[in-house]
Amino acid sequence: MPPVAEPSAPSPPGARPGPARAQCPYCGVGCGLELKPGEPAPDPEASPASWTVRGDRQHPSSLGQVCIKGATVAETLDQNRLVQPQWRERLDQPFRPIDWEQAYAILIHQIQHTLASQGPSGLAMYGSGQFLTEDYYVANKLFKGALGSNNFDANSRLCMSSAVAGYARSLGSDGPPCCYDDLDLSDLVLLIGTNTADCHPVLFQRLLKRKRKLKAALQIVVVDPRATTTSDAADLHLAIRPGTDLVLLHGLGHLLLLQGAIDRAFIDQHTEGFAALETLWQAWTPERVSALCGISIPQLEQLAQLWARSSAVLSLWSMGVNQSREGTATVGGLINLHLVSGQIARPGAGPFSLTGQPNAMGGREAGGLAQLLPGYRAIANPAHRAEVERHWGFAPGAIASQPGLAVWQQVEAMERGELGLWWVAATNPLVSLPWLDRVRAAAQACPLVVLSEAYAGTETAAVAHLLLPAAQWSEKAGVMTNSERRLTLCPAFRQPPGEARADWEIFAELGRRLGFVSQFNFDSAAAVWQEFSALTVGRVCDLSGLSHRLLAEHGPQQWPFPQGCAPGEGQARLYGDRRFPTDSGRARLIAEQPLGLAEPPCDQFPLVLTVGRYLGHWHTMTRTAQVERIQQRHPEPLLEVNPMDARRYGLVDGALGQVRSRRGAVSAKVMVTDRIRPGTLFLPMHWGASQELACEANRLMHELGCPISKQPELKAAAVTLEPVILKPVTLKPVTLKPVTLEPVSLKPLA
Repeated sequence: MPPVAEPSAPSPPGARPGPARAQCPYCGVGCGLELKPGEPAPDPEASPASWTVRGDRQHPSSLGQVCIKGATVAETLDQNRLVQPQWRERLDQPFRPIDWEQAYAILIHQIQHTLASQGPSGLAMYGSGQFLTEDYYVANKLFKGALGSNNFDANSRLCMSSAVAGYARSLGSDGPPCCYDDLDLSDLVLLIGTNTADCHPVLFQRLLKRKRKLKAALQIVVVDPRATTTSDAADLHLAIRPGTDLVLLHGLGHLLLLQGAIDRAFIDQHTEGFAALETLWQAWTPERVSALCGISIPQLEQLAQLWARSSAVLSLWSMGVNQSREGTATVGGLINLHLVSGQIARPGAGPFSLTGQPNAMGGREAGGLAQLLPGYRAIANPAHRAEVERHWGFAPGAIASQPGLAVWQQVEAMERGELGLWWVAATNPLVSLPWLDRVRAAAQACPLVVLSEAYAGTETAAVAHLLLPAAQWSEKAGVMTNSERRLTLCPAFRQPPGEARADWEIFAELGRRLGFVSQFNFDSAAAVWQEFSALTVGRVCDLSGLSHRLLAEHGPQQWPFPQGCAPGEGQARLYGDRRFPTDSGRARLIAEQPLGLAEPPCDQFPLVLTVGRYLGHWHTMTRTAQVERIQQRHPEPLLEVNPMDARRYGLVDGALGQVRSRRGAVSAKVMVTDRIRPGTLFLPMHWGASQELACEANRLMHELGCPISKQPELKAAAVTLEPVILKPVTLKPVTLKPVTLEPVSLKPLA
């Protein structure tokens, strides 16, 4: 492999760094940032250079817009960093610093011991949408190729795996078919299972700006049990019961059939399975749907009328759809509606998943889930495995034939004593996974838990034996892909602190030390990208025409971008030729009955708890907890309770309430509000055990999820509610001894 030079590198210590452009490292919108260094510090090692951040007006995805998280990201770069490897043999011991040689020796010993005693299935890694694509690629090559373990999963499992499975089942491949420009071209936007204003704020502001201009010419419909800033902008808000999304979609299909608002030519020429879907839809009458969803028949009819008369319908969804027992089925239900009405593969129309993390899309391209291989390939496909083995330089059969363990399966394997190594990288599962007490106990039983992390003191560090300091965004070069399939090169414009290293470098060095020298002989992130992109030739996500140099010189580009493409010639929308990557070339219509919640309310636990985000915070607060302005905006987690439920359970606004599920209990300050439907509670998911106001919402959530995507149903758990009664403090009487005061003689004033 010829060496590929990096287009940029961090300035040497003491040198004044130059300005940089990069994609924001927070949500999947993928906004462009322009960063400029402040005044040089007197002692760069003691006080690194500060940076100012503003939106990059040249970035086509965000056009200079930025939210509070992106605007303050520079304040997080040097706060609370992990700067050297640390080790402890037992969890009851304190960490002690070690060097990288010792760290690699520990890793190699445990890997070799586990391979000898348990085989490749005893090794597992849990990665992150915070990875750059190069990190994802080398980690996959190490685990799935060199070590023979497909047990590489990522926190995209909690984020977008239902969208991945839904797109693949219905359209033949993963990959959102839409782009952000469709927000400017649609006349009906359906937001379902997404609080876009808080979770994808720059996209929401783009939509809101257009709504203010067009007024009734643009209709916005929001489906959410809560009233939010997103629903405040809606023409129609459907506050359905949690777990009834697919019921609603089938009811909408029923009415479209009745109104004749379907595209028979498109159905006949470009889809298959309509007869079964038509039969299913006919059974979902408005009366039945209204009763189950908890909305009125006129509301359902209004939605159907809006859809039927719209020339361009765009549907957007996120965790509220994906994090469900029927997440994949609901994604299929949305795609059904677009296919049957011909509202797909044209400007302003289509089913558009909003990715949660900055590079979850890049992870999907690189094979970053336990059932995937790079280039939107499937581990279960023998031809796909053979293609990747040849490209990676491994012998036939090196990649195991069965999909690996998804993250919850990894937890269960640790419980059974079947993992000798659990390696967590760039994520904090001891806050973000469901049933946290069970996760904590499982991790404590694992012989070696490794944590690659940029920040010190995370909740996951409490169950780790070996800590590896990771360089983060801004300190390593690499590519991210946002929700509209647009790739941005993120340069390394700062030096990593202390001994921190890029994740891909850590994985590649370990691969070489394990004896796979030629397979991991990368000298730069650009070389990693070159090898990866060559694996995408001819695939739906063809990136083969892109390089670090092209992205550095010409800015962000959309895929598909095959060899021979000129800058700007990437494809904005997929399937414009109405041909889909299925065996028949037709899209598949999926007919599945709704299942409802995996854990429905009952007499003992009569309420449903749902969780979500605040605008200012990000995931488990490892970054945003360092920003004073954000902390002031969101100082504590608030438990949202409808007034009817507050009266029923004896709670008042500002009181302390305890929420209890079958798995545990947490307490938080109550906010009584009619903006959440009766019978439903809401908690933010950000606060973990390490925070001063510990409120581990995911302690309460169950592990059950979608059987196809393996995505947990993190949006709903059966709970009960009660006030927290503070016990009065009894003060013991104190006997005061008499004090004798000595007389004081005052001298006369002169």
